[in-house]
Amino acid sequence: MRQRVLLDTGPLVAAIDRRDRSHNWVTAELATIASPLLTCEAVVSEALFLLRNVYGGQEALISLVNTGAIHIPFHLNEEFTRIGELLTRYQSVPMSLADACLVRMCEQYSVSSVLTMDSDFIIYRKNRNEIVPVIMPEDI
Repeated sequence: MRQRVLLDTGPLVAAIDRRDRSHNWVTAELATIASPLLTCEAVVSEALFLLRNVYGGQEALISLVNTGAIHIPFHLNEEFTRIGELLTRYQSVPMSLADACLVRMCEQYSVSSVLTMDSDFIIYRKNRNEIVPVIMPEDI
């Protein structure tokens, strides 16, 4: 089974914003990953907000979704009970809605890793006690 890569907000923004300090790392990682990348609405929402002042940033993200480079298979309304459990469990971290959705997606796609720059994913667990596999810079 092919490994799925789940895309977090930080790498998504860094891939589009050439001024982002992690742009080179993210683009090098993306060159080694097969499309499509999977993500959720919460990540797209966060990224669109963060790209609002990047010239052409929001348009670039919309294009990535429209062309199928990024796929959004997650349906929050169907997963809200589990998302609530995750948010409650990690309220001391605290866990964002986007992070909870990505952890839930990791549970759904057993052979997957999260492309992230968020060290909180080292703390999170899928299926209550399994490490969430991550692809992240070594200096995080």
